[in-house]
Amino acid sequence: MAVTLHRPGYDHARRVIAAGRVVLDDRDAWSEHQPTAAQENAYLEEHGFAAYGRWHLGVDDAAAEDTKARYRFPYGDFEAVHRCGVLAAEVRAGQYKHADIQVAAAHLHGMLDELMAARPGSGGG
Repeated sequence: MAVTLHRPGYDHARRVIAAGRVVLDDRDAWSEHQPTAAQENAYLEEHGFAAYGRWHLGVDDAAAEDTKARYRFPYGDFEAVHRCGVLAAEVRAGQYKHADIQVAAAHLHGMLDELMAARPGSGGG
């Protein structure tokens, strides 16, 4: 199994963050915020695998194309990037030694933290 950075997913996350479509939550919230299997299936039905894949930082070339198993390290809910999803991806990529995904997630993490610092009442702006 070779899981590598899914560049379309990373680029999509950067665009979504730049557009301000973010949820600036804590890491522990991902178990509650990540899409359910039913939500994933509904999104796939409406948008297809290419769009589904853009919400993931990793791609597994050992998994068949046009399967959910091909895409790893989700980071959002198909509408917004969740800070908790990015943090979870960063930690898991580090655990499994997927350095390219870990670095990409860390960059997204930094972008999100800059947004947090700039928000009124955050103490950073």
